[in-house]
Amino acid sequence: MGLLIVIAALAVVAFLGVGIYNRLVTSRNTFKNAFAQIDVQLTRRNDLIPNLVETAKGYLQHERATLEAVISARNTAVAGLKAAAANPGSEAALAQLSGAEAGLGGAMGRLFAVMESYPDLKASANMMQLSEELTSTENRIAFARQAFNDAVLSYNNTREVFPNSLLAGWFSFAPARMLDPPAPTAREAPKVSFG
Repeated sequence: MGLLIVIAALAVVAFLGVGIYNRLVTSRNTFKNAFAQIDVQLTRRNDLIPNLVETAKGYLQHERATLEAVISARNTAVAGLKAAAANPGSEAALAQLSGAEAGLGGAMGRLFAVMESYPDLKASANMMQLSEELTSTENRIAFARQAFNDAVLSYNNTREVFPNSLLAGWFSFAPARMLDPPAPTAREAPKVSFG
């Protein structure tokens, strides 16, 4: 009889352990999937930027440094995105991505400020379409970032509550890092006035 009680207790503990492990895996996969959505939107934006620069190049011949700064910041952002996509929970990778995104936001802000003084460029159909697509993409990035941060919060909560925290440590479920919001100046989607 005592042996049956011990076996039953071990079975209950094993069943609970499997349930906790599965919740941890599910939560981790959810935040990784949420990062994949950010990856899609950032890649889309990074693909639009060279088109924007090419369109502006003919009008902004005297602003070569600004255009080069945008391309350089875009390349840094692409590298940061690749590092973060490889390990979306990594503190270092997400810090690198956040820094690269802040640099890109600043460079894009300078580009749009320069473009304001070129009425022909602002009136260009290509530029208007690219600016609209970029604004739409920035909104999608903001929504994807929020979904990612919500998924990371849920994962971190799941791994930190007792008794989950015991198994999380044993099975190397490391804490995940949220993606920092952009710097206050870059929080708004780029706005270009064509009036």
